[in-house]
Amino acid sequence: MISAETPLASWFLVIAGTLFLVVFALPLLLMPLTWARWFGWRLPEGNNHLTVYFGRCLGAVALAIILTAARFVSRPGPAIFDLIGWVSAGMVVVHVWGALKKAQPVSETVEIGFYAVVGVLAMWIRFNALS
Repeated sequence: MISAETPLASWFLVIAGTLFLVVFALPLLLMPLTWARWFGWRLPEGNNHLTVYFGRCLGAVALAIILTAARFVSRPGPAIFDLIGWVSAGMVVVHVWGALKKAQPVSETVEIGFYAVVGVLAMWIRFNALS
């Protein structure tokens, strides 16, 4: 249920959570190599067990964050927006690093802007809409 007191924060959690669930968390958890192909990654030859393992681990962590955020939809609090801000900042650093090393497909470099916007919006909501 959307919070009557802080509807912007609630809608942010619903929309961002749904987007991340569909585009990242579930595909990484259930079919990491297919997800990698969608995003333009060249897959290593031979044994991909470690690749699948790390993809599923990342998908599970993303799913845990999304499920935690879902608990805050009806009563948004600063802590979940702090978490989203920190995760977004970390993802920007990881993706910038990959871009500088030319170690990732263009789709991953484009995600820098996406994570930056999500992080800035989360921090704006946290310090303005939830004050």
